[in-house]
Amino acid sequence: MTIIDSGPEVHLRSWFNNPFDDAISAARTCYSSRVIESDEVTEQQRENIGRLCFEGGHHTVYQHATFEFGLSGISRQFVWAFLHSFPFYNTEQQSQRYVKLNEIAAHVPPELQGRAREIFCASIERSWRAYRELTERLTPITERTLSDLWRLPARKSTAFGRDISKEAAKRAIETARYAIPIACHTAMVYTVSGIVLHRLRRMIRVGDVPREAADVVGRMIAAVERVDADFFERIGEPPREFEQVVESRIAPPGVGDAAGAESFDKSLGGRSSRLIDYSVRAPEVIADAVRHVLGRYDLDDDAALALVLDPAQNEYRVDTLNISTHAPIMRTLAHAHYTFRKKLSHTADSQDQRHRTVPGSRPLLSRTVPGSVDVVEPELIRDDPEAHQLFIEAAGEAWHARAQLLAEGVEPELALYVIPNAVSVRFEESGALIDLLHKWTMRTCLNAQREIWQASMDEIEQVGLVHPSLARYIGPPCFVRTGVVRPRCTEGSHFCGVPVWKTYPEVARTI
Repeated sequence: MTIIDSGPEVHLRSWFNNPFDDAISAARTCYSSRVIESDEVTEQQRENIGRLCFEGGHHTVYQHATFEFGLSGISRQFVWAFLHSFPFYNTEQQSQRYVKLNEIAAHVPPELQGRAREIFCASIERSWRAYRELTERLTPITERTLSDLWRLPARKSTAFGRDISKEAAKRAIETARYAIPIACHTAMVYTVSGIVLHRLRRMIRVGDVPREAADVVGRMIAAVERVDADFFERIGEPPREFEQVVESRIAPPGVGDAAGAESFDKSLGGRSSRLIDYSVRAPEVIADAVRHVLGRYDLDDDAALALVLDPAQNEYRVDTLNISTHAPIMRTLAHAHYTFRKKLSHTADSQDQRHRTVPGSRPLLSRTVPGSVDVVEPELIRDDPEAHQLFIEAAGEAWHARAQLLAEGVEPELALYVIPNAVSVRFEESGALIDLLHKWTMRTCLNAQREIWQASMDEIEQVGLVHPSLARYIGPPCFVRTGVVRPRCTEGSHFCGVPVWKTYPEVARTI
């Protein structure tokens, strides 16, 4: 099969009609007795106020304008390393868990020519072949597992209104995707404010994907300029080359230190996520804050914590809208903070990083991926000898292709694209309990990706060891809602089929 790579496509789907004038009118409103409209802005104000606000760091006026893009033909690596590497965006991305990758669609750096391009393309094609073979191998395994899990008789092919063969196929491709390279194309709806778009332009040369970032962001900027040239022409500055970027000066791209990766893994103590720091007096501080918010100084610590965390006493806990930051009592959870050291695959972390209020200091893979195979192997693959062999061979071939590309003089950022989704990502991640609570509620559901589920279970267990009075109220939606509201499960027809609420936190996950 031929690799599909027609380059990125950028479509501006929705936008503010007069984003620059909107910003100027917002700035004028700060010093006016009324709200100033955009059609009142004069040419002199465009010149003076626009530049003064921007250069003075008064950037909120440029945050009102919002731009919604349709992006396609972009790599998973670009999304992970650049588009999703910060908090201030919204996105809906094509899922590799549920969308079968029938065509070989991947980013092939245009800089690659001759022998290097042949090596790169051959590696991408081999990865897709491994993906197809793993899918075929895993499908009957997942079907048997689901049949046992849902206690289906041999003659029955549906459960909970779902076709078991289709569900098995989904589980198979969800696991087989670990063999797909991070060059794989994806598509998304991506929405950012005007000031974020300025920042993306400013930072395109920083990180693992400078060339792809320059191409895609350049197209985004051009699309905005077609509807309002002033938004970039009058303010801001073009991206710099960043010849002396801190990261590049201290650690130029290259093959990572295998000993450093091994040391990191040992520090996890057998976990996928290890608690390394926390607010020692978190329960007492939260209890004090609850008393101060409510003016109820008669509450003891246990009663105060129950008011904010116990779903039987606090209906905010069972609201699927996640209104925690809007609720005065829930904001008390912002005072407890936890830091974890963790290891996930690239594909799992691509989902984990979407919890943007729980930020992580993720690595520059072009500096940290070692020269030997370094992957997270899914249990479903590991437990089947034939699938395991397919997977290990595919990973080895990808690393060999990377080494060949580096030997051909290909820059490390470009050679990295052939590495599979399974590549290990090691980092520290921190969050306040108000944000972790939402994440843990969502990711301890059995419908969550296996790696994120395991990491979340590890994290809650460790919080329970240091702060049992807080952790006792944390778990998946069915656990939080049971005995309080119905339905217990918020997944509707996607119910996992396991009565988790009966035994949580003791849960046996079989698929």
